[in-house]
Amino acid sequence: MKPRDRMDWNAGRAALGAACAALAVLLPCQAAFAQEYPAKPIRLVAPFSPGGGGDTVARLIAQKLSDAFPQQVIVDNRPGAGNIIGTEIVAKAAPDGYTILVAINAHAINPGLRRKLPYDPIADFTPVTLIASTPYILVVHPSLPVRSVQELIKLAKSRPGQINYASAGSGTPAHFAAELFKLGAAVDMVHVPYKGVTGAVIDLMAGAVQVMFPSPVTALPQVKAGKLRALAVTTLKRSRAMPELPTIHESGVRNYEFSSWYGLLAPRNTAEPVVNRLQQAVAKAVQLKDVQTRLVGEGAEPVGSTPGEFLQFLKEQIARYGKLARAIGLRVD
Repeated sequence: MKPRDRMDWNAGRAALGAACAALAVLLPCQAAFAQEYPAKPIRLVAPFSPGGGGDTVARLIAQKLSDAFPQQVIVDNRPGAGNIIGTEIVAKAAPDGYTILVAINAHAINPGLRRKLPYDPIADFTPVTLIASTPYILVVHPSLPVRSVQELIKLAKSRPGQINYASAGSGTPAHFAAELFKLGAAVDMVHVPYKGVTGAVIDLMAGAVQVMFPSPVTALPQVKAGKLRALAVTTLKRSRAMPELPTIHESGVRNYEFSSWYGLLAPRNTAEPVVNRLQQAVAKAVQLKDVQTRLVGEGAEPVGSTPGEFLQFLKEQIARYGKLARAIGLRVD
């Protein structure tokens, strides 16, 4: 070996040794940090208002994590700008596991609706787990002479542009659910956006609009009271909470699938041991009998996926919503 080559080889060995030494120091530090975590209360940011389905899931998971950890998990509702305000807080938080986010469909919807976001929905976050998913329910006002999806499709085709459907606002998941139905069934129904789900449901029950895709939490009490008629659920499989309802897919709109979901995200570069501890705690929580009873009772299905599975799910959801937004020409800025 030439002297110069020997020097380069020795320098390379020294650099490799230094890197290995640094890694040897880092790994025990990460492991020790994970063992100590959490050493103080955890802030669970819910980027939506109290009282809805997302808030219910956030508080249920916070309670179970508080039971499992030596510290409290405190829900911090930060609604506004289509979930963007609360989401940005977590994107810019320290990656130490003490500020985490309950994300819902809006996290995947916003990139397709807005030219600029104050964060990257993938790059600025560390996926932890998909907590649960839930269908929407296709409901109609009882005065509408239909009792199945096929009867609704037949009526809509005979009255193009004359049947109205309500949503909680343009760009909301229920809006997308209806537009996906319109595309799959090849029908023309008119969108009537409201400023929230309450006003939409009130007008639906009054007959001012005829069709809607609300969540089970919103729809089931009104269906049981006879104020709305349920036709189908939007997931590929029937819901355990309402097994008598067929899916839209099995009702003839092939491959129709749409669901609401709740996931847990941490800031980018959160240590893997911390992410794993959070994921394992949530995965155990959603298997508890009382949690399953609560979730299934509200139409949700517990999941508890791995971080990698949740990352892939997020990428697919962002692509899907973006494609649908382009198909219907929807932008909010």
